[in-house]
Amino acid sequence: MTFIWPIMLWLLIILPLFSLLYMGLQQRRRRMVAKYGTLGLVQAPGGQTVGYRRHVPSLLYLTGLGILIVSLARPEAVVSLPRIQGTVILVFDVSGSMAANDVKPTRIEAAKITAQKFVDSQPDGVLVGVVAFSDSGLSVQVPTNDKTAVMAAITQLTPARGTSLANGIYAALTTIDTTGKTPDTHYYNNVTPEPTATPTPVPPGVYSPAIIVLVSDGENTQNPDPLLAAQAAADRGVRIYSIGIGTAAGADLSIDGFMVHTQLDQGMLQQISQITSGTYYNAQSEQDLDKIYNNIRPQLVVKPEKMEVTSLFAGASILVLLIGGAFSFGWLNRLP
Repeated sequence: MTFIWPIMLWLLIILPLFSLLYMGLQQRRRRMVAKYGTLGLVQAPGGQTVGYRRHVPSLLYLTGLGILIVSLARPEAVVSLPRIQGTVILVFDVSGSMAANDVKPTRIEAAKITAQKFVDSQPDGVLVGVVAFSDSGLSVQVPTNDKTAVMAAITQLTPARGTSLANGIYAALTTIDTTGKTPDTHYYNNVTPEPTATPTPVPPGVYSPAIIVLVSDGENTQNPDPLLAAQAAADRGVRIYSIGIGTAAGADLSIDGFMVHTQLDQGMLQQISQITSGTYYNAQSEQDLDKIYNNIRPQLVVKPEKMEVTSLFAGASILVLLIGGAFSFGWLNRLP
C-alpha cells in the first residue's frame, strides 16, 4: 500500500499521546475511588459492575481515530476489478459489391448504421478500431475509446474496386499488434535489420481481449488466400467473428457500365471463423445486424489496478467510532 499524502501519517503520533493521557486519567480515577469510594461510578445502569468493559469504548475511539488519520493520507492499493475491456477491430468490406441493395438500403449502408450503434454501446474500457478493405487493406481509425472519432470514420466508408479478404485481415492484425506501442523514431541507421520472426502458434482465443469483426459479402476476387490470413490470426490467438451481409439470391449491380450479379459467399466466411475459433453470423437485414452485434462483446477480465481507497478507510473509521459510541451509551449510560 502507498499513500498520496504520506506526511499526514505523522498525525498518528497523537495516538500514543492520547493513550498516555487516558492511562493518566485512569490512575487519577483509581486514586479517587480509593479515597472516596465508587459512588456508583463503576456500575452499569442495571447496577452491575462494569469492570474492564469501561475501557472498550475508549479503545474503539482510538482505533477509529487511527483509521481516520490513515484515510487522510489518501492510501492507494492494487485492487483486482472485473471490467469489460478489450480491443475490437471492425473490418469493413468496401468493395464495389457492397453497394448491392439486397440488404436495404444497401449492404454497406446497413453495415455502417448498425456498426455505429455497436460502437455507441461499448464501455470506455473497450477500444474500437476501423479497417477498410477492397483490393487492399487500410486502417482508417486506430483503436480508441473516442466514439465520435470511430463513428466519423465509419461514416466516410464508400464502396469501390475489388475484394481481398486477406488484406483486410492482415491490416487488422497489424493494427492489433501496434495498439498501445510507441512508434519508432529512428528510421535510418546502418544496422542490418533482423529478419521478422514467424510467430509461434498459440491456442485459439489466447489474445482474448482483441477480436476482429469482419463485415463482408464474402466474395473474394483478389489474392492472397483469405484462409492463410485466417490462419495467421489463429496463430496469434485472435478470433475472427464474420458477418455475412447479403442474401443467397443476391442482386444485380452496375459496375463501370457492366451488369454483374453479386451474392453472399457464406462458405468462405464460415471457414475464416472456423479456423480462428470464432463465429459466423448471417445478416440479411439491418435488424439481423442489430441482433448480431448484441452477441459480440469483449470479455469480462479481472485486471489489477492501483486505485485510491480513501473512502474505504474513512467509512471503516466512522463505523468503528459509531460502535464505540453504542458501547459507551449501552454500558456506561453516556455518550462520548
